[in-house]
Amino acid sequence: MNTTEHPPVDPEDAPTAHELETARIDALVGEWLSLPVVAEKLGTAVTSIRNALGDRRIVGMRRGERNVFAIPAAFLVPAHLSNPADVKTPRLTAEGSEKIIILPSLKGTVILLGDQGLSDEEIVSWLFSEDEMLGETPMEALLAGRKSAVRRAAQSLG
Repeated sequence: MNTTEHPPVDPEDAPTAHELETARIDALVGEWLSLPVVAEKLGTAVTSIRNALGDRRIVGMRRGERNVFAIPAAFLVPAHLSNPADVKTPRLTAEGSEKIIILPSLKGTVILLGDQGLSDEEIVSWLFSEDEMLGETPMEALLAGRKSAVRRAAQSLG
């Protein structure tokens, strides 16, 4: 018989369902970027990033202890890899670094998922979760140039 006593668990200390879901999504996504960091990587202003969010070119979510809005780093790609079917020579900025852009195939996919009724958190979760129909995550498929397959999988959600 186990006689070890455990202190009672305070229900207020237990993580909420939202906190658990955010932690699960964090584990799927890996690296997150704040809006100022995204703006810096793209060589633009934070207002342009907010416009991209409003235009549904990207999505993100609040996360962390400070509840900071962040975007998955995987949404940003070197410009020469924006179309895997037509890889180009890397374009360098004036500083000699490679130009970074938002993955172009993300916009239509995000819009389609939103039209299916998914919230931004659900969109991020779906993009980074293994999909049986694709045999990989939708994000991996988008990065590999399989936009049509990803959109077919997204349509099957509705």
